[in-house]
Amino acid sequence: MREAKFNGKEWIASLENKEREFTGIKSLKIGYNKVFGYYIEISKANYSSIPEGRYIRKQTLANAERYITEELKVMEEKILGAEEQLIALEYKLFVELRDKVESQIPRLKNSANIISSLDAITTLAKVAMENDYIRPNINNEGIIDIKNGRHPVVEKVINNGEFVSNDTYINKKENRFLLITGPNMAGKSTYMRQVALITLMAQIGSFVPASYANISVCDKIFTRIGASDDLAGGKSTFMVEMWEVSNILKNATSDSLVLLDEVGRGTSTYDGLSIAWSVIEYISNKEELKCNTLFATHYHELTKLEGIIEGVKNYSVAVKETNEQVVFLRKIVEGGADQSYGIEVAKLAGLPKEVINRAKVILAKLEKDKSFEIDKLFEVELKEEAVENEEQAKEEVAVEAIESNDVFDKENYHTVNEEVNKFNESKNETIQMDFSMIEKEALIKEISNIEVMMMTPLDAMNTLFKIVQDAKKLK
Repeated sequence: MREAKFNGKEWIASLENKEREFTGIKSLKIGYNKVFGYYIEISKANYSSIPEGRYIRKQTLANAERYITEELKVMEEKILGAEEQLIALEYKLFVELRDKVESQIPRLKNSANIISSLDAITTLAKVAMENDYIRPNINNEGIIDIKNGRHPVVEKVINNGEFVSNDTYINKKENRFLLITGPNMAGKSTYMRQVALITLMAQIGSFVPASYANISVCDKIFTRIGASDDLAGGKSTFMVEMWEVSNILKNATSDSLVLLDEVGRGTSTYDGLSIAWSVIEYISNKEELKCNTLFATHYHELTKLEGIIEGVKNYSVAVKETNEQVVFLRKIVEGGADQSYGIEVAKLAGLPKEVINRAKVILAKLEKDKSFEIDKLFEVELKEEAVENEEQAKEEVAVEAIESNDVFDKENYHTVNEEVNKFNESKNETIQMDFSMIEKEALIKEISNIEVMMMTPLDAMNTLFKIVQDAKKLK
């Protein structure tokens, strides 16, 4: 059948040549149409050369006659029916094979599961042997202790020996929240991903890229890294970022590992700083949360939170400055960064020299004129918290004093109430005084930064008017 399907034209051509030789009619030809199928066509001029009884007349034309033979009809049936017969036969064989396989499905599935498991295990073993991985220890105490950890992918795509390994230590007490600062492009995101991948690899039973690893089991790993928008959904980069942070805060547990990279960078400086600060407080102070967290940020003001919020520990990416050049050492060290090196990164990216120089001038002026003092704000926060704690303690003492009397003493109750009210008033005065102090210092700083000799008379009048208005607000 396959021969008939694929060699049918050759059969027809061979038959045509044979009939020409037998009859001596050179113009004899074999044709085909959908009505009569294959036929032999002979012109009227050659009627006399047709052997008697050899052909069966099928159709008469104006200048020719069409004939068939038994051999031609048999060949036609083979050629035209070959494809259909092949399809029918192939399907029959397929059904027979399918039915046989169906009876062996349980064994086949079991074999596939075994082979896939062996494939995964041998692949992990091969990678571990080729890349000097080690067997991690597993704990349930919330400790992540990694020595000389490496990113399993990044170390393979850079030149041999250039990847810088890093240590990591997280526990559920004083080192629960790692606040990582440092310049862009220094390696903060790679380091965070590295910790998450090592944790994940340990939990699936793989060896890990490190010299030592003691990994706590976690129920979920949450990441908010990178920047992307949702144009089709009408969501900006900042909206997507906030949605992802919201999802993490709602679904993370005390056994989760959370990675947050540059929270708040998609909005204004103070808005972003405020959101980042608030997220740190929420994760660190919420009793049912308090999960292991790595938080990378360019807001180096947040390093003040170490010692204020329990569990927050400052880390940064080491940087070496030589001859106005910045070298990223890719090493995570204890302590926070005091600047972001954004201009240096822009310089490395190839921005024009005049742009870099102008940026340095603007940065110096902004830092000089900066009236918002983060340190003062932290002082107010601490004083306010202390006042609230003292107020709560006095109120509890007052309630206990009232409840301890068998007979309700109205005079004593009013006396205690008056003391509580006086305390509340003093607390408000203290907080108001603290904020007033910040405003006065800001005004003094603004006045001291005025460059009088560089001002026009109109600028001087406008500046003086603004200072007077600000001073009136402090009364």
